Amino acid sequence: MDLVLRTPGVDELGGICSVLGEWQHDRGPLQLHPGDLGWYSLRGPAATAAATRVWSRGDTILAVALLDGPELLRFAVAPARRRDTALAHRIVVDVSTPRTGILSAGAATVEARGAVALIEQLAQNDWRPDDPWTPLHHDMAASPKALGSSKASGFRIEVVEPSDTAEWAAVHWSAFRGTEVPEERIQRVVDGWRLAAESPFLGLARILSLRSRHGRVVAVAAVWSAGGGRPGLIEPLAVHQEHRGCGYGTVMTHAAVDALRHMGSSSAIVCAETSNAGALATYRAAGFTAHPKVPDWHRSA
Repeated sequence: MDLVLRTPGVDELGGICSVLGEWQHDRGPLQLHPGDLGWYSLRGPAATAAATRVWSRGDTILAVALLDGPELLRFAVAPARRRDTALAHRIVVDVSTPRTGILSAGAATVEARGAVALIEQLAQNDWRPDDPWTPLHHDMAASPKALGSSKASGFRIEVVEPSDTAEWAAVHWSAFRGTEVPEERIQRVVDGWRLAAESPFLGLARILSLRSRHGRVVAVAAVWSAGGGRPGLIEPLAVHQEHRGCGYGTVMTHAAVDALRHMGSSSAIVCAETSNAGALATYRAAGFTAHPKVPDWHRSA
């Protein structure tokens, strides 16, 4: 039976979400997670389906990729197919052929963590290692519930509804942009969470805020389950620029882990840029173990 590449319909997202969840294992690589599609779904279900690519044979899905921007393709490959050279060769051909509608000609990046054969094929076809990332893992069974740094006494953890995410959006913007957030941007994020509620992913999520004793939201996170007994993803986690250095990042991380624990996750996972020393220190302080760094794969223009 032939290997088929397709762009799924919105009605297929639930099934793809389930497959991605089944592929997540505590001892496996930190590859594309249902939560990655969940975070992308702030653009809406139709946009999420349009950005997803599936390689399958018959009714069996063998690989899933998310076009996370025009030049970044993020992969998950079925555990039994990570060393499948024929599948990897076909993926590289598809990725390298603009008419397939995946990547255009020119510069591009592929995230293929743990996909051994795919990485080998990329290396043989003029793709080169890019800046490294560090996967981190928090084993629920190995560590008790913790409340974080005493510096953050008086905090309150809140579970936020999709329609009440304005403060959440402002903190997220501050952490990653460092500038005053435009009102239209806040509204876009609030609208995005409402759109995400129309997808099959939001049922896997908890939207979290950390409110200080002064009543301000100082840190935010979202966590995503892959199903009971499987690793849950933290994506994203952020501390407002004006409130860094107070222990809030560690407290927010503990809260994210505890939320995943209550959702039945076996562990919490996250991947940070190796160059982001602050993020790595925060996760380690919250009990995460860093694993060997892994590169993305880049093709020059």
